[in-house]
Formats: sequence, C-alpha cells, structure tokens
Amino acid sequence: MGDKRRCKRIFVNDVDKYSSKHIAEYLSSCAVKEVDEEDDVEPEPHEPAFQVVGTVSSFSCEKPSGLHEHYSSLSREELLPRLLECDVVVYNISENANQDDVEDATWAVTALHGEMENFRSKKTFILVSTVLTWAMTKRPETDEAEKFIAEDEFRKRRPHPSFKHHNNTEKQVLKLGTGKKNKLKGYVLAAGIQYGKGENLFHYFFKVSWLSEFSEVPIFGEGTNFIPTIHVLDLAKAIQSLIDVKPKSRYILAIDDSKTKLRDIVQAVSKVLGTGKLCQLEEKEAISTKAFKQEELEYVSIDLRLDAFVVKDTFNLKWSAENGMVENVEALVEEYRHTRKLLPIRIFLTGPPAVGKGEVARKLSEHYRIHHINIRDVVEEKMAQLKETSGRVDADISQQETAQDQLETIKESMEKNAGRLEDDLLLEILTEKLNSKPCRNQGYVLYSFPRTFEQASQMFSAEDADMDDPSAPPACNSITPEYVFALDASDEFLTKKVQDLPESEAQKRGLTQEEFIPRLVRFRQLSRALETALDYFDELEIYPTYLEVKDDDPELTRIMSHITDAVGAPKKYGLNTEELEEEERRMREMERKQKEAEEAAERKRRKEASLAEMAAQYEVWQDNLAEVERQEHELLEAKALPLRNYLMKYVMPALSEALQECSKIKPNDPVSFLAEYLLRMDKT
Repeated sequence: MGDKRRCKRIFVNDVDKYSSKHIAEYLSSCAVKEVDEEDDVEPEPHEPAFQVVGTVSSFSCEKPSGLHEHYSSLSREELLPRLLECDVVVYNISENANQDDVEDATWAVTALHGEMENFRSKKTFILVSTVLTWAMTKRPETDEAEKFIAEDEFRKRRPHPSFKHHNNTEKQVLKLGTGKKNKLKGYVLAAGIQYGKGENLFHYFFKVSWLSEFSEVPIFGEGTNFIPTIHVLDLAKAIQSLIDVKPKSRYILAIDDSKTKLRDIVQAVSKVLGTGKLCQLEEKEAISTKAFKQEELEYVSIDLRLDAFVVKDTFNLKWSAENGMVENVEALVEEYRHTRKLLPIRIFLTGPPAVGKGEVARKLSEHYRIHHINIRDVVEEKMAQLKETSGRVDADISQQETAQDQLETIKESMEKNAGRLEDDLLLEILTEKLNSKPCRNQGYVLYSFPRTFEQASQMFSAEDADMDDPSAPPACNSITPEYVFALDASDEFLTKKVQDLPESEAQKRGLTQEEFIPRLVRFRQLSRALETALDYFDELEIYPTYLEVKDDDPELTRIMSHITDAVGAPKKYGLNTEELEEEERRMREMERKQKEAEEAAERKRRKEASLAEMAAQYEVWQDNLAEVERQEHELLEAKALPLRNYLMKYVMPALSEALQECSKIKPNDPVSFLAEYLLRMDKT
C-alpha cells in the first residue's frame, strides 16, 4: 500500500476577506491521496490534506466553509502560540496597501524566526504579496515590440511608492532558510490582480454592466495598461502546489497566461452583461464618483508585462482560468452571478381585464427591482428606437432601410386594428425585450401576453425544441417565466370596478363599456379553449398559482402577500448610493426613536419601581408603627397597674362619697363644692 501523508496544519490570516477567504476554503477542500508505489493511478481522495485555521476581523463575520478554527481580536502574544502549532503559515498582504497588515506579516516572520530553535519540525512561511512591488521596474532594452520582465529578474524589481513596505517584507521573507539547518523556509508569491468568485477589484465593472443603469460602462483613463491577473482559485492552487512541491525558486510570480489591457477586460465584461459600449473618463473621476478608492485605483492602473515560469513549468495546476479574464469571461460572469446570488426573477401574470394585473406588476417591479413589461410602453420604446435608427447619420443604408420598414409595418398594423398591434408583431417585440440584457440580468414581470398556448410556445420554447414531435417533452428557453400567477374575479366585481373608474382613466386604459365587455368576453373564451397559455406552463411543470381578487382587498395587499411568499426574498444587488444614504438616515431615525422609546420605557419602569418600593416601604413603616404603638400600649398598661390599685383603695371611696353629697345638696358650683369637700375629708 502507498504512504499516507500527515494532515498539515495551515494558518491563513484574514480569512473573512475576499482573497484569504477563497484560499482558505480551497485548501480546506483539498484531500490526502494514497499513492501506490506499484501503480501510477491515484485512488479516490479520502481525508483532508490540510487543517486550516485563521484570523477574522470579528466573530460576527461568516467564516469560510471547512475552516477548522478561527481567531478574533488576538494580541500578538496570544497569536504566536497559534502560529507555532502550524506547519505552514500563509500571510496574505496582496489585497491592500494597509501598512498595519504588512507590519503584522513582518512581525510574524520575525517572531517565528526567533522561536526557530524550539521547532520540532520544519515550517514554511508563505508571503502572498502583489505584483505592485514590480510596478516601477524598468523593462528590458530589447528590439522586441513586447517587452516582458522575466520572473527570475525579481532582484531588480522596483515597487510602486505605496508598496515599498510590501517590498521590504518580501526581502525579509527571502532571507529565511538560507542555512542548511534552518527550520523555517520562506517563499514569496507575488500575485497578479485577483478576479473571480464574485469579484473584488473588478467588481465595479461587473456591477455597472449588470445593473444596466448606463448605456456605456465607464473606464477611467485610457485603459491601455497591461494588467497581470490571476483567478483567486488559481492563486489558491498555486499555494497548494508550493506546499506540496517546495520549489527551488523562492520568489514566484502567480499570474495567468494572459497579456490583457484593462480596456479589453472591461469591454469583454460589458459585452456579456451589458451593451458592450464603453465611455472614457478621467482617472480622478473614479474617486469623485466613488467608483474606486485611491488604493484600488492603484491596482487597476498598473501597467506591467511579466513572464512567469514556475507556476507553468514546476506546478502542475488544474487551472480555473489559465488564459485570463477575456478568454473566460462567460464562465466568470456565471460564477459572479452564482456567488453573489444575482439570479433573475421572471414573473408572468394573467387574468381578465380590470382585475389589477398592471397594479400588481408595478408593485412587484418595485419590490424586486425587476423590469415592468408594460405592452404599451414596450411598443412605444421600440418605435422610438426604430425612428432613431432610421434617422441616424452614422448608420449604414441597410440598417436605416430595415428600421424604416419595421416602423412602417408597426404603424400600418396599429392603424388597421384601432391602435392595437397584431399579435405576431407584438410577440416579436416582446420577445426581443425579454432577451435584452437588463431583463436577462435582473428579470421581469410580464402580464397580459401571451394569451394563447401557441403564443406562449412561440415565445418561450427552446430554439432546438422539436415542434413536430408531439410526444417530445417541452423545452423552455432562458427567458421563460419561473413563476406564473393567474388572477381572477367575478364578472360582477369587474363590471362594477370599471363603472367606478373616472371617464378619463377608463379611456386611457381601454376600459370604457364599449371596450371592456368585448375584452372580457374574449378572455373568457380563451380561458375555455382546449389548450390555454396556462396549459403550456403546466406542461413545462411551471404550475400556475390561481388567486382570486375580492372587493375587500382594494389595495391588492393579500394578492401581493401570496405572490411574494411564493417568489421569496428579492435576489438583487441591493440599494444604490442615494438609496443607501436614505436607508441609513431612515435606520438612524428608527434607532433614535427606538432609543427614545426604550429610554422612556426605562424611566417609566424606574418610576413604577420607585413607587412600588415606596409603597412597600410605607407598608412596612405602617406595620412597624402599629407594632410600636402596641408595644407602647402594653408598656403603659404594665406601668399603670399599681396606680390603679392605689386609686381604687384611697381615692375612689372618698370621691364617691363626695359625689353622693353633691347630688343631694345640688350646689351652684359643683366643682368647688367637690374640692372643698375632699379637702375637709383629707384633714379629718
């Protein structure tokens, strides 16, 4: 049997950041393989090859999947023992020019080197740096038009002014492991500008193209600079190969095989996600428009043509994007959508006239930030486009003639049908609209069309579907709705609703009595057809949800609640800058009000507690007072007993005799009489 390698423990810093996160996740997913000495075939992987640990900015951050341990807010003294437990220490300083991060890496190298005497086994330190440390390197003087700087010329590299500290740290790492008995070996991996997995530095161009808010994607500067790049997963694979192979070269360029200009990258992204059009702006506008921060602009402004050979010749990488961004842009866009969960939401609403489809569609469009496909607006937009194309000076004659012919056809159709477009032309225009980049990116809410099985089939069937074979399962295309909702209401309800509309509103919406009744009859007839549009979606297993509109829900609140519950949360980018600021203001106001309410509640609670405490204290005081009074009464009773006996023996008999005499004589002044009488008795 083959030999099984020991699971290595690897430290990666800042695993909650873009680059280190994906590096840590990839290394965690690597598996140990048993290699049979007598067989060149490697069996299936078994246990993990690496036990990955790392630091995060806070414990509230989502840690990468597969991470064994993560540490937060550790001091350097607390972190050092964690580093000493690891076989490999990876410090990634490729993402920014933050001097604190570079100083942390420098400290780690120095601290590990100081503990080297106590190592039980050899350790590897990998510094993931950036090609910005080559930014000011002079190109070789050759006659060739394309002058590349070779990887083995790393000693001649000259850094960008903002990356001098990176360069110094690289030099310090390269000093490690020069002696034979040295237990700490250092490597520098100078990474190209990283892309993929949701994007980082190139994210602005992806986002602007995806949102389609501008017809042209801004590019800052001329965009003729060559950018060395690498997919973030290919960087992770290079780190894995470095750990396994331990190459002789200790300075390695981690870049893909592309030699691409910034303009070509942005153009490729814009073609797939947007219009493919670019507009050139000055570099300073990247800062003023908050498209890039200054340090980010330094990355995308680099102009270097480098020639790397270790990652190509020594490492046996299974590349994710060996040929770079332009060649792999389709896959990168799908990866970007999947990573950021930017999935389009496609909704179709059907129902009789006046049931409220337009209002529901408008609300859904606002809630999910998807495109509201209003038939009238789409037709007007198409006519405006054709008119513009037919009159453009820079368009060729064939384009102008084609546009003019299409415009005339639309006008003739609308004249023949009292302002309405024939279904075939409408189907063509709507299909084109749903296939537009904005609708494919964000999604749409479509209503009222298609009306029949055949129209739905023409609109949403895959191009390679076998329409002649009825037994073949239906196949849908990429613009087919994911959710179908059929609204309905009684004819009496709809008729009353139309009658209550203002005349101007009814005319605008085509809901006058002369128009509404035929439209309602037509809808009911189509609903009773042998095959309906809803049957088409049933065959695709996109089962419609049937919702009844009632007169006790005039704002369609229940309908919206049912639909949003079925569709789920919005799958979107989120708010733009202005909306974010407004949301922040709203959140601050809510927090202020909540804080005030909490403080008022606390004051009330304290007041009630104080009153309750006072009441309790008063009750205790009353009890104590009663007890004191009782005890005083008992004491007085005890003290009064001898006095009572004296009075009964010596005073009461004389007083009783005096009172009897007083009652017999009845003097004018009884009190004086009693006094004199008692005085005489006392003398005798």
